[in-house]
Amino acid sequence: MKLQLIRNATLKLDYAGRTVLVDPYLAPKHSLPSFTGRSPNPMVELPAGIEDILDGVELVIVSHLHDDHFDSVAMQRVPKHLPLFCQPGDEATIREAGFTNVTPLTGSATWEGLTLTRRDGSHGLGPVVELMGSVMGFSLEAAGEPSIYWAGDTVLYPPVAAVIGDTKPDIIITHSCGARWDGDLIVMDALETVAVCEAAPDAIVIATHMEALDHATITRQDLRHAAMDQGIAPSRLVIPADGETVILGSP
Repeated sequence: MKLQLIRNATLKLDYAGRTVLVDPYLAPKHSLPSFTGRSPNPMVELPAGIEDILDGVELVIVSHLHDDHFDSVAMQRVPKHLPLFCQPGDEATIREAGFTNVTPLTGSATWEGLTLTRRDGSHGLGPVVELMGSVMGFSLEAAGEPSIYWAGDTVLYPPVAAVIGDTKPDIIITHSCGARWDGDLIVMDALETVAVCEAAPDAIVIATHMEALDHATITRQDLRHAAMDQGIAPSRLVIPADGETVILGSP
């Protein structure tokens, strides 16, 4: 399989002969408001043109409707006929944007040999969760491919730890920028990402959602230093640059 980090949470996966786009965030640099007053968002440009990013895409997955996961540019540019999986409750908004093949992922679903399973996430803990709203992660499996757990916009909390322990994925994809909202952590930071590595010693952890938004508190360098301090090798914690492609073999 091939995994290309586009920017933020946006991934392009070549998996079991299919091409999957996850959480398309296609806005130009500095075209959206700041979260903290530090910088307009996104803080970096896309690493490739939108046509190149969308080239070959056969399936779209949208974890939730925050602008940095499915923005107005994506709603306009992603082909409306493509099959799209989303969390329950978001399907009406996505259909109103013109998408014609939208399926809320309530449990598990199979598409063209790929099995998707919805996983719980918590976009923070405590009162901030109500403000952030519901989110989902997912597991992805196919014959002959490594199993993937895409945790999504979540902190490390018991349901995430349970998925890791119960399913033992080959690859775990985390959002690791340590974003905060009014001081509350709303996605994993360096310590929680290292804890994921320690909880899954046989998995490769791929840290994404970094250095694109102004409410992030952890850089790629911060995360690498924290991992090295705990003896986590770069081969076990992969921190791709925007546009970088990671190639992973069979399980």
